[in-house]
Amino acid sequence: MHLKRLAAFAAAAFIATAVPSADAQEKRVRMQIAGAFPSTTGLLGPTQTQLVEQLRKVSGGSIDARFFEPGALVPAGQYLDAVGNGSLDAAWTVSGFWTGKDIAFAMYASVPFGPEAGEFLAWIKHGGGEQLMKELHGKYNVEVIPCGLISPEASGWFRREIKGPEDLKGLKMRFFGLGANVMQKLGVSTQLLQAGEIFQALQLGTIDATEFSMPVMDLTLGFHQVAKHYYFPGWHQMSTMNELIISKAKWAELSETQRNQIQVVCDAIMLRQFVEGEAVQGKAIAEIKSKGVTVHYWSKEMLALFRKTWDEVAAEQAQKSPEFKKAWDSYSKFRSEYKVWKDVGYLKD
Repeated sequence: MHLKRLAAFAAAAFIATAVPSADAQEKRVRMQIAGAFPSTTGLLGPTQTQLVEQLRKVSGGSIDARFFEPGALVPAGQYLDAVGNGSLDAAWTVSGFWTGKDIAFAMYASVPFGPEAGEFLAWIKHGGGEQLMKELHGKYNVEVIPCGLISPEASGWFRREIKGPEDLKGLKMRFFGLGANVMQKLGVSTQLLQAGEIFQALQLGTIDATEFSMPVMDLTLGFHQVAKHYYFPGWHQMSTMNELIISKAKWAELSETQRNQIQVVCDAIMLRQFVEGEAVQGKAIAEIKSKGVTVHYWSKEMLALFRKTWDEVAAEQAQKSPEFKKAWDSYSKFRSEYKVWKDVGYLKD
């Protein structure tokens, strides 16, 4: 997973975080930053508060950033609209929550059967992905900066074992992003719930199953108390990117130096979140197993079914959404070029 590339990419960012702002004359700009996840959520929660703390430190206090829990200012599902109309300064979130606006937003969050973190970040930063991401978000009057990265998620929590495709039919499941379209074609009724809403829905039977994130996050949300079958791998999210969205009005208040400071902090946050996420999952899985949960790995047949269905979904969405097609074409071209390197540069199982 391009750890050397990721380390080089953010080395300057880490150095910069240790250096106070050189320009004591920068105008102080207050910035409310709403988080998409409760601060108690494993990995995701602390990342939000670290972002806010680092923005204050790196800017020497000229960026007076303040963190707000999900829903404290506006519901988390409304962040894009709120930031776009200026009623909210900024939010740290995931672009896949905005698929109701355009399915293309999901391409900048995670892609089913997509690349591992290094390759995904390479497309975003050096393959044209970030420019397309900014163009799409710009249509909704927000500035966007990639600002977080995690590696594979789990595939989901189920009340009962899934032995074959027939066991999916009729299920009600919380599902995120493009993977939800795949599950819908397989007979699952999906809905997108925010992090703080999932446990109660699962407990009350409003949903039968859920996916959310990596084991360390899932553990803190308590899904193991209700569902005892935990599936891997997370074919729908092999890597996932977080974003910082800022209103155009607030962005205009910032100096060039302050904008660069935000970029530097987001680059550092991306590396920090990625490596911490890699470090803590084994312990989290062991704890989940100790609570009576059975960990499953999808069969080759089920993974092949998910992959075949995803190929159908991708083709359909490329016909429906011009923005999705632009992203998909760029992403596919980059992956085909990258494969030459992947095939010779990495050890194979």
